[in-house]
Amino acid sequence: MIIRAILTAFCVTAVIFASAGSAAHGPTEIVKRNFEQTIPNLPGKPLVALEVEYPPGAASVPHLHAKSAFIYAYVVSGAIKSKVNDGEVRVYRAGESWSEPPGASHPVGRNASKTEPAKLLAVFVVDGNDKELTAPVR
Repeated sequence: MIIRAILTAFCVTAVIFASAGSAAHGPTEIVKRNFEQTIPNLPGKPLVALEVEYPPGAASVPHLHAKSAFIYAYVVSGAIKSKVNDGEVRVYRAGESWSEPPGASHPVGRNASKTEPAKLLAVFVVDGNDKELTAPVR
């Protein structure tokens, strides 16, 4: 009986701390690899496409892109708030796009809406050796 009470207390405490952490940081994006293909006339440079889904209010953690990655970003649906390097924060709506130079810093990437989802297609041309396309800013 005592073990059951201790286990229950532990589980309740874990759930409280887990939900408090989620609330403090908010929801995050969902990233799915959509496509990957080597580019025949650019040896060692694959083209990688990622779908980035942002639930309402979701955001990416500030991150850096691979030093070799040229990125084309296209908003499929909704609106995305984005900042690249030291540029201005901009809102891109469905059908709009932007590019990011190799090694770009991405301090802001989030759904511009707290009520509607948003989706982005990010297309990378990157060195085949760069397995990590993004890394969190430390």
